[in-house]
Amino acid sequence: MNIGITGATGFIGRHVAAAARARGHRVVAFSRKPRPAPAFDEVRGWADLKRADFSGLDALVHLAGDPVFGLWTASKKDAIRRSRVNLTCDLAGRLREEPSPPRVLVSVSGMAYYGDAGDTELTESSPAGAGFLAEVSRAWEDAAAEAGDFARVVSLRTPMVLAPDGGPADQLRRVFKLGLGGRLGSGRQWTPWIHVQDLARLFISACENDRIQGPVNASAPVPVTNREFTAIIAHAMHRPAWFPVPAFALKLLPGGISEIFLQSQRARPLKAQEAGFTWLHPDLRMVAQEVFAGEK
Repeated sequence: MNIGITGATGFIGRHVAAAARARGHRVVAFSRKPRPAPAFDEVRGWADLKRADFSGLDALVHLAGDPVFGLWTASKKDAIRRSRVNLTCDLAGRLREEPSPPRVLVSVSGMAYYGDAGDTELTESSPAGAGFLAEVSRAWEDAAAEAGDFARVVSLRTPMVLAPDGGPADQLRRVFKLGLGGRLGSGRQWTPWIHVQDLARLFISACENDRIQGPVNASAPVPVTNREFTAIIAHAMHRPAWFPVPAFALKLLPGGISEIFLQSQRARPLKAQEAGFTWLHPDLRMVAQEVFAGEK
């Protein structure tokens, strides 16, 4: 297959490109500042969406989006929404103009779709929740679904992505190195996660497997609470986890960003399991040894 990837030079995009090439696919990277790179078979520009060249693609993996971390000012939240919802809607419209548009559109989405669901087990048929990121995720998936008249559309609801070479693990290492790790709030909230290699493979499986369609919980099959998550990382790094952050302190952060840390999503990757996907990294303890153990 010829697989296009927006956001290909980012943390997740690099791993998706590697997973695609490992499966024998040809990778076309889309970049706002295109230049040849050995990780991709071809690099195309898309700063001007109307003039971007999407020809010859069998599938398009859409990863572009403004980072959710940062000070949640009104302008930051607007950028988060526009870079996900508006851009995806515009992309679907642009792809529709192609004489032969991609047969598959696999768009990233967010596990925050479910909001704060407590201890309820969440499958892809569970209802959307409340909160800023839940609303954005719902609108994001609706925007991707606009391509449903010409492509099979998949939205991967992505949780915390762990890897030794970037992503949230970089910030976690710094906190635990200082001995400042600890549970967030009560620590009882469920914290979905996935190893970046499994996430990348799941993106490619979604491109290849016609049985995968619509929303997909892109999480590891064994969920953990925030308290368990914190203890596992602390053990891997040989650091204490003695500094819990009270919920009220997190709620003082501007713009409602505390929902990132306090909402609970006990996700089950039902669709991936039914499609026969196998995880290479299903156990958080083993992942923590790979990602964090060298940091002492």
